[in-house]
Amino acid sequence: MVTDKDGYMHLIQFLTEHLGLFEGKEAAGVSDDTVMELFEEQLSAQIIMVCGQNPSLTFAQRNQVIREIDAIVYDLEEILASVANRKATPKQTIFITEFSGLIKNLFDQEISKILIAE
Repeated sequence: MVTDKDGYMHLIQFLTEHLGLFEGKEAAGVSDDTVMELFEEQLSAQIIMVCGQNPSLTFAQRNQVIREIDAIVYDLEEILASVANRKATPKQTIFITEFSGLIKNLFDQEISKILIAE
C-alpha cells in the first residue's frame, strides 16, 4: 500500500538525511517520551485519523493499514536503533510530528486511489 511506493522511500531518505538531529549528546527532553515512543504515538494518532476520515474502508483494508504501520515502525526501529530509547528533544519532537504527518499524507493518497477504484 505505502511501504512499496516511491514516496515512502523518499521519506526514509529524508529521515536518514536528518539523522544528525538524533545524534550527539542527549539533551533535556520536553517530556518523558523516548524518540521511538514519540514516533509510535504520533503514527498511531495519524492512523486513527486516517481510519476515522475513511469510514468506508473495509475490515481487510484497515488491517492492511495496520500492517503497513507495523512495517514502518520496524523500519524506524532499524534506522534509529542507537537513539530510540533516548528522551526526545524539542527539535526532535517537531521533526517526528512533521514526519508522521507526511506518513499520513502517503496513506491519504493511497486510500483515495483505492476508494476511487471501487
